[in-house]
Amino acid sequence: MEFKTIIEPFRIHSVAPLRMTTPGQRQQAVAAAGYNLFALHSDDVMIDLLTDSGTGAMSRDQWAAIQHGDESYAGSPSFEIFRSAVQELFPFKHVIPTHQGRAAEKIIFTAIGGKGRVIPSNTHFDTTRANIEYTGAAAVDLVIAQGRDAASLHPFKGNMDVAALAAFLDEHAGQVPAVFVTITNNSGGGQPVSLENLRQTRDLCRRHGVPLFLDACRFAENAWFIREREPGQHDRTVADIVREMACLADGMTMSAKKDPMGNIGGWLALNDDELAEQCRNLLILTEGFPTYGGLAGRDLEALAQGLKEVVDHDYLRYRIRSTAYLGEALLASGVPVVQPIGGHAVYLDARTLLAHIPPLQYPGQALAVALYEAGGVRGCEIGTVMFGRQADGSERPAALDLVRLAIPRRTYTQSHIDYVIEVCQHVAGIARQLPGYRIVAEPKQLRHFTARFEPLR
Repeated sequence: MEFKTIIEPFRIHSVAPLRMTTPGQRQQAVAAAGYNLFALHSDDVMIDLLTDSGTGAMSRDQWAAIQHGDESYAGSPSFEIFRSAVQELFPFKHVIPTHQGRAAEKIIFTAIGGKGRVIPSNTHFDTTRANIEYTGAAAVDLVIAQGRDAASLHPFKGNMDVAALAAFLDEHAGQVPAVFVTITNNSGGGQPVSLENLRQTRDLCRRHGVPLFLDACRFAENAWFIREREPGQHDRTVADIVREMACLADGMTMSAKKDPMGNIGGWLALNDDELAEQCRNLLILTEGFPTYGGLAGRDLEALAQGLKEVVDHDYLRYRIRSTAYLGEALLASGVPVVQPIGGHAVYLDARTLLAHIPPLQYPGQALAVALYEAGGVRGCEIGTVMFGRQADGSERPAALDLVRLAIPRRTYTQSHIDYVIEVCQHVAGIARQLPGYRIVAEPKQLRHFTARFEPLR
């Protein structure tokens, strides 16, 4: 007999305290932070949904693996354990560890980017785009039309627009060093990519002689959605689906702070010998020796164990269902969210909820600040603040203005999520009273991390 309630497939072993704050304290804190939630002290945050990157709880067995870590500078057996675990799921010839995903991006785009190059993707995320543009190359998004529609119920809204990619590769022949596919598609609401779409993209890339790379940091969640939604896949294991996704590509970047269950770490993996040698040389210059790549041996072993745990079906069933619990409750309350619900986060549709605030007054930022002030819930704007500034210095509205409520892995209980639901419902009730914002200081790149804002009263 199956019951409706999906319980966490673990018991709580250790706890950390939350500091309970008042609305007045939070208003002072966010004002002092220039209304940038990245600038808040984490002690001033009650429920931290800013990101699922490196914020999850490691398991008992991961902590045990840390004690096994070997800190030899070169030739550490911890690297061999790490590489074996990676290649069990991603059978690429070369595995190059890095301290996190953006370091892998920096290395690969330094090697293949440059002025006059263009790199298409279903949707590049923030650091990916910034690392591409830093080399002088252009980053282009070619997600399907449904991926730009927050209300569309397409089961694979992260899919690459294959027809658009075909035209793009024809138009830019000789200028495209690689095609990237992000799984799941973070900027578009944590939406998955189907195996069929990956196969079509792979075939198109091969016809044009262009390598295909995966930005694969939420690979297990993507594979679970394939298993649940794609015809003919339901009887397969997640691990088997992951291996097929990897075999359709020529390489990958990974932020191991997401699905691999680490608090730090990443890697670059690929099959091309010459490109791998170039990337290893860049690794030594910027990250460390190829058998540690900016990580301690204990980190490598914790990630190896995390890769085993993340493809467990009981865990993934709990993970995806608990995120959907939040999204479905908000939908039932009339709060607009990106549908279908993604795997790692619920994305509030700030442009719809705050229709009185134009995109260039940053409705996503306004909603994120309001959630924090009302209930101490820290989310992340995914919209015109993050993506509105163009490479030429101009600004235009992003495709969507969202607030991402990213759920750290194995961290919060159902009562925490019920509290988040109440906070979102309260803020939705006062949405028409919320002001827009303007930027008073910003850097040239990745401005959402350090910009300062003020409300337009």
